Amino acid sequence: MLETLTHTLRRHPDRPAVLGTTRTGAVRTKATFGDLARLADRCTAALHARGTGRGSTVGVAIRPGPRALAVMLAVHRLGARAAVLDPGAGPDVLRARLALARPDIVLADATAQAVAGWARPLARRARLALPDLAELGPVATVGPRLPGCAPALDADVRAVPLPPPVDEDGDAVIVFTSGTTSLPRAVVHTRSSLAAGMTTVADLVRPEAGRPVLGGTFFVLVPSLASGAPVALPARSPRVLARQLRRLAPQATYLTPPQIRQVLAEGSRFSGRVWTGSAPASTDLLTRVKDAGADEAWGVYALTELFPAAAVEQADKAAFTGEGDLVGAPLPGVVAKTGGSGELLLSGPAARDRYLGEDPDMWVATGDRARLDAGRIVLEGRHKDMVLRHAENIYPGLYEPGLHVPGVELALLVGVPAEDGDERLIAVVQPTPEADRAALRAALDGPLERMGTARPDAVLLADIPLSGRSLKPDRAATARLAARCLAGRSRG
Repeated sequence: MLETLTHTLRRHPDRPAVLGTTRTGAVRTKATFGDLARLADRCTAALHARGTGRGSTVGVAIRPGPRALAVMLAVHRLGARAAVLDPGAGPDVLRARLALARPDIVLADATAQAVAGWARPLARRARLALPDLAELGPVATVGPRLPGCAPALDADVRAVPLPPPVDEDGDAVIVFTSGTTSLPRAVVHTRSSLAAGMTTVADLVRPEAGRPVLGGTFFVLVPSLASGAPVALPARSPRVLARQLRRLAPQATYLTPPQIRQVLAEGSRFSGRVWTGSAPASTDLLTRVKDAGADEAWGVYALTELFPAAAVEQADKAAFTGEGDLVGAPLPGVVAKTGGSGELLLSGPAARDRYLGEDPDMWVATGDRARLDAGRIVLEGRHKDMVLRHAENIYPGLYEPGLHVPGVELALLVGVPAEDGDERLIAVVQPTPEADRAALRAALDGPLERMGTARPDAVLLADIPLSGRSLKPDRAATARLAARCLAGRSRG
């Protein structure tokens, strides 16, 4: 797929490739196909001149966009691997992660270096923090430099012949997912697993040349651009993003559930097919997307270890009446089974090769409880999210989908310690902005009654805390919120 993209960039150099937007939602071209090809060539030459090649590790701290994509293309051409740095992880975690990955060079844009340096106090307010990047290895700046930045990556590069592309399998990217400062964990994808995942996305979305796609992830950019479709990076402001959607009318859109909820609150309209993942997508959310004009609304089940694994369209999800969360049939090439404890196990060409520092393993343990219903995957909750009440194991994922009645934006079931050492089961429900709370409580009576012995001890209407890059519902923070609310009630 990356090789296909490289050829496409050179065949159509004048076509818009990466699009941005003004505050009014007007489309502007950030880079043409030719711009991306030249950026990638320059990065390739500069890294090659620094000795980067097969077996090298390149740390990448660059905002999503043309430069980040050019760096990934250069790293791929040289047969090296990229270690992705997340500014939201915190400096101590990043030090531990990069000590494990041991990059030969760290590429950073001026913003990342500012976060690690003079702008650290301001960045802290946005929950961004990086250690001094020089601690992680030699640093080079990609893009415009600011005072105090490391030397430019291509500062001394002249017109030199590019090395031939590496044409063999090997490590392609390292993505850190979890773990602690003492024991970080990272997913390692090979060139072949990365290509398989991007091919699956291309076959699923079927982007058409010349028609824009909206989305900012690597797995949106590469298949779309390789098909000749320009990609618009989503605006950060929900209001501007709503205007962008209206002016752009994309053939396909990929946004996270929080982004979709935000633009729906702005009265946004959709076009074409809309895809969402990285966090649970309820039937109600997908229905609201179709009501807002989308031809199709898809929920994507994906993991860092295997992207994408399954997908389900709104009509199929709405027709499902069983317990649990239907996420769809495994996509072509994906094999699904459940282990002895009910945990969902996945395998396939797009599965990660291994965790960094560990042996390869063909099966990905998802951490999700699931069952297979006529070949479709139905999630029943996370193993670690189990609530123990009155000696009964309650898996929230079995019942949370039923709480997503009209007017509910998010719903979680969490355990709160009781005085007798047991747990209380609390439903925390986040209403949509326009919901009538009294009517919503009445609408919840039916689903709560059907929960039987798993009926919660209390229902709280509150905003659910989010966390991580994809802004997933934070169960631990929600449990603490529920505990505080219950304590306040008892004191009152």
